[in-house]
Amino acid sequence: MDGENSPSSSAGERERRAVRRCQLGPLSLHRRHERSPGLLSPPPPPHVAPTMRIHCRVAVIALCFGLFLLFYFWGNAADDPLLKEVGEERRQKQKEVEDNKAESSPPLPESRRDVVAKFDKKSAEGIGVRPGELLLAVRKEPRENRKEAESGKSKPRSNVARPVIKRSPNEEVMHLAVVACGSRLDETLTMVKSAVLFSLKKIKFHIFAEDPLAPQFKEKLNQWPRSISARFQYSLYPISFSVGNADEWKKLFKPCAAQRLFLPVILKDVDSLLYVDTDVLFLRPMDDIWNLLKSFNSTQLAAMAPEHEIPRIGWYSRFARHPFFGVTGVNSGVMLMNLTRIRSKLFKNSMIAGGLSWEDLLHPLYQKYKNHITWGDQDLLNIIFHYNPECLLIFPCQWNYRPDHCMYGSNCKAAEEEGVSILHGNRGVYHDDKQPAFKVIYDAIRDFPFEDNMFQSLFYPIQTKFLDTVNTLCGRIPQVFLKQVEKTMRKMFEDKVVHHVKPHK
Repeated sequence: MDGENSPSSSAGERERRAVRRCQLGPLSLHRRHERSPGLLSPPPPPHVAPTMRIHCRVAVIALCFGLFLLFYFWGNAADDPLLKEVGEERRQKQKEVEDNKAESSPPLPESRRDVVAKFDKKSAEGIGVRPGELLLAVRKEPRENRKEAESGKSKPRSNVARPVIKRSPNEEVMHLAVVACGSRLDETLTMVKSAVLFSLKKIKFHIFAEDPLAPQFKEKLNQWPRSISARFQYSLYPISFSVGNADEWKKLFKPCAAQRLFLPVILKDVDSLLYVDTDVLFLRPMDDIWNLLKSFNSTQLAAMAPEHEIPRIGWYSRFARHPFFGVTGVNSGVMLMNLTRIRSKLFKNSMIAGGLSWEDLLHPLYQKYKNHITWGDQDLLNIIFHYNPECLLIFPCQWNYRPDHCMYGSNCKAAEEEGVSILHGNRGVYHDDKQPAFKVIYDAIRDFPFEDNMFQSLFYPIQTKFLDTVNTLCGRIPQVFLKQVEKTMRKMFEDKVVHHVKPHK
């Protein structure tokens, strides 16, 4: 029998095996569990762990990206003064509604001055403006409100970007007179509209109209929105002449044109007045030309612009057969008057040595020169101020800009530097295609819906349509026409932000 099969050999072998199991027990147990995974909690399947890791990574990346966007926009919003203005405005509006109190605007803080300074620093070159800058603070009307307005349940709020005007009971009122006859109804309404849209102080319109036009003026003006009609008053007057033959006066130049000569006599209770022709458009606040009254010295009682800037192509300097003011004469389409001074003045003339009052002067002057005058009442005014030059203030051509200033080359330096302030579309240029630059502005103001945003529905259409006029005589200098309009729009935008926003407490 071999030694391996002996009892002693079997006992020794069993002992050695037991010792080896004790030494390798943990490792052997671990391997046994690997072969029998059901003995302990199973590890996750090999295809599940990578998928979970991918999902976690995606979630972490999305979370980080979201936090980045949050901090980015939060930081930008905190740095944008215009967004601060809008947010502050909305908070103040809500607070006013809750408290039901009317509070006046406080002094402009430094943070708001920064907003104004931001626009002041921008270059005025070119004709473009950035819609994002100009329209940021203009709130849009909620869609629900529009639906309610259409159904008649409520009236939509206007989002027109115009300054908030707080008037005191004793605030000065500006007076503007116009004479309309024949087919000048729409033209006159467009002029009135331009004055109301841009002006700051309240305006009193004195409208002299033929009998058939008077009820039409009343009907049209009474249809304007209450927010607009609250900014002006108007009175209608019949055509009348205090001296001389009315039929003769009506035939002077154009029907009713001579009416302007009698304004100091008819409007006895008005101290100062701005007269304009029906074909005039305001491209900046009427307040600015009204302030020229303060520039009158002790002898001046009226202000007008020259008829022309260049004597060799001016009409009076070449063709006039009667005396006229200065070198080129004056144009009476825009005339600023101190009526009180006119009524009290004795005017020098070529008929008597002692001087005549305004009312006593008109008829004999007409009788003397009626066979020598071409432009009617304007010629008579030129004769009066020829003999009384100390009574007249001459303001720059930008206040009475006509096709003559661009048809023969650009010859109004004031308009080139500051832009047109008052556009005078004589020669019928608003109604034909001879000078489309004038017609573009007239059409835009005439068609502007009062409750629309002025940037979107007035300035940008003008700016866009001007591109079609750049090859015309007057359209080749678009900055002359658009500079004051853009400046006025910016000022109105700034006023809207400043007046509506109150400092954070």
